[in-house]
Amino acid sequence: MPVNHSAPQPLTALSEEEQFFYSTVKKFAEEVIGPVVNKMDEEQHYAPGLVDKLFEMGLMGIEIPEEQGGAGGSFFDAILAVEAISTVEPGVGVLVDVQNTLCVNAIRRWGTPEQHKKWFPKIATNTVCSYALSEAGSGSDAFALESRYEATPTGFRINGRKLWISNALEANLFIVFATDDPAKGYRGISAFLVERTSPGFSVGHKEDKLGIRSSSTCELILDNCEIPHENLLGEAGKGYKIAIETLNEGRIGIGAQLLGLAEGAWAHAAAYAKERKQFGKAIAEFQAVQFTLAEMATEIEAARLMVYNAARLKDAGRSYVLEAAMCKYFVSQVAERVASQCVEIFGGNGFVRDYPAEKYFRDSKIGKIYEGTSNMQLATIARQVLGVK
Repeated sequence: MPVNHSAPQPLTALSEEEQFFYSTVKKFAEEVIGPVVNKMDEEQHYAPGLVDKLFEMGLMGIEIPEEQGGAGGSFFDAILAVEAISTVEPGVGVLVDVQNTLCVNAIRRWGTPEQHKKWFPKIATNTVCSYALSEAGSGSDAFALESRYEATPTGFRINGRKLWISNALEANLFIVFATDDPAKGYRGISAFLVERTSPGFSVGHKEDKLGIRSSSTCELILDNCEIPHENLLGEAGKGYKIAIETLNEGRIGIGAQLLGLAEGAWAHAAAYAKERKQFGKAIAEFQAVQFTLAEMATEIEAARLMVYNAARLKDAGRSYVLEAAMCKYFVSQVAERVASQCVEIFGGNGFVRDYPAEKYFRDSKIGKIYEGTSNMQLATIARQVLGVK
């Protein structure tokens, strides 16, 4: 079924160069990712060669300087890429999101010049990176880590398990958080660059998920995992700072993913409403359907402005903690609501897998959960606007 992707479009607040970039990425998503969306959803992995094509497009190292193999773009460019891809397949959107907004940003800000020189050319051209913070007992309570590390004569030894780690199946580099003493709380946490080939490291169980099924979500096992001294990211005991600040950026990325999802669901719903006939005319001619689509479009525009504003603030070097939390909270609500309304516009066809509506709905649910639940975003917002701890 042809889909009208002409509206709603992210024309607001975009320069001609940004609009061209967005359109280029979206065309790539529609032509290269679109034909394999259902197959990837069913088989729960990316199509062969797709990750390589993302690297070839320069989408896996957007903020990495050109001299180190990257695209030399901005954080806002990364946000646009995640949004554009997610209109077609949010599961690929999260791959690009984690790579850019979490991993690249963490290494760019806290990595040493030597780490930049070693890793950025690889991350930009052929190495998927993953961000490993969550554990069985540390979800919203992010720093209740049980993974332990200890110093050795040659570096560090890490023991523990990580759960719900995105990009784990494809990644060859992992940013792993562990503590040297749980009694220290957040002060004991450090971040490490762990290679897939590190002794004692392995990828465990892959989750069978409700949505974004093409994206891998796995357990990581660190059993006396040995890494060298030079793989410490940032200062020892400052891992909490890396995690907090990077996740603030990541929440804008998730906002972009969910914005793209909502845009894709809207486009399919609008196209279907123009084709589906009842009582002798297209259902798009009925005021009730028109109002539903109008309301969806309005919420998407509001979500877009929140995502773009947060990303612009970040690039300008201004405070964006409040805006990132609001963005993540609001856009996750919009995405789920728009995807649900998309199912309803499709009617019975929205409930079967022959049509795209049900997949957008399944994919939308994770938005209120990962990279900080809605309740955690509300807690952050409340602290910011009320000035309380």
